[in-house]
Amino acid sequence: MDRREFLKQVAVWSAGLTVAGPLFKVTQSMYAAEVTPAVMPTLALATGTDYEKLVAKVLGALGGMNKFVKAGAKVVVKPNIGWDRNPAQGANTHPQVVKALVKQALNAGASKVMVFDRPCNDSRRCYANSGIAEAVESIGDRRVVCEFIDDRKFVPVKIEKGVSITEWQFYKDALDADCYINVPVAKHHGLSQLTLGMKNVMGVIGGKRGEMHQSIGQRLADLNTVIRPKLTVIDATRILLRHGPQGGNLDDVKILDTLMASTDPVAADAYATTLFDLKPDAIESTRAAYRAGLGEMDLSKVRVLKV
Repeated sequence: MDRREFLKQVAVWSAGLTVAGPLFKVTQSMYAAEVTPAVMPTLALATGTDYEKLVAKVLGALGGMNKFVKAGAKVVVKPNIGWDRNPAQGANTHPQVVKALVKQALNAGASKVMVFDRPCNDSRRCYANSGIAEAVESIGDRRVVCEFIDDRKFVPVKIEKGVSITEWQFYKDALDADCYINVPVAKHHGLSQLTLGMKNVMGVIGGKRGEMHQSIGQRLADLNTVIRPKLTVIDATRILLRHGPQGGNLDDVKILDTLMASTDPVAADAYATTLFDLKPDAIESTRAAYRAGLGEMDLSKVRVLKV
């Protein structure tokens, strides 16, 4: 089916007009980024203590938010809000980065901007202590919503290019957004070694997420063939070097005051991996995503712009 028919079926199912939820078939072209570099992927990198300016710099290097968000678009800004931790502890995306991206989307003409995640700790505490809910609400624009995940909105999707998994539940609001912006925090992870852009998809899937831990690298790549961000912005303002993903000890945090952005999610993860003194292809999810054709992990083939 084409994208219009897909969204129609989602709407019908959500309205309760069918007895059983349909198994949706999502093809790569339906949610692939519209902005594709002609020769090689570009990654923009900026460092500084004014995070709103950092966001503007990395977006400007890629052509500006208007290149990704069109007038009237429904936008998802998907941070990591998984843990009951404050911004200094580096376990969640920094609230000022999230706020700046939301404001950029609004200025580009978005009709609605949604911010959400499926936390591991208590949702209310995560949204509050991360500082993200307060930061987003402080914008004071009715077009913006920072809301908790609604379990009724997960829909089954057939993963056409899946290798380890071929079907899973995805959050409807993530699927039907006109522009999906992935905003992970860069940090250590006890199981997958690091959690970056690819792993941030865990916040928009339903079901028993613990099952993802078997063959986690390949399964993350499979999930990312369905959720295709138009833009990945990796928050490395504070990176968690140890005891991730939850952290808690400030001694495990390294302040880098760095942001990177790319339309290529694999290139973004590959570069972010080097911040931990690892090779770009050190993470299995990066290698699996590269094999799936989701992006480039060879940084010699990536145009890196330091702005």
